[in-house]
Amino acid sequence: MNTTRKPYPSDVTDGEWAFLLPYFPLMREDAPQREYPLRALFNAMRYVVKTGCQWRFLPHDFPPWSAVYQQVRRGKDAGVFEIVTHDLREMVRML
Repeated sequence: MNTTRKPYPSDVTDGEWAFLLPYFPLMREDAPQREYPLRALFNAMRYVVKTGCQWRFLPHDFPPWSAVYQQVRRGKDAGVFEIVTHDLREMVRML
């Protein structure tokens, strides 16, 4: 994976990532089996959601589609996306 890629419009901002990172403790960022940075995996997932492309059509400057898909499945199975949505909804209601 090219670590000096140009950002996509779908990439998370630093502020968004600071909010989201605590929700993804499924595997430590420095775990020996982690081959790709969690933020790169999340950016790839957002790219698929924003563009509607098929997993296998992810651009080559993202981690392999299979690694991205595996991370999304872990998040889905753990209910991470529902928890994030719930917490965001609560924050908006407080405003």
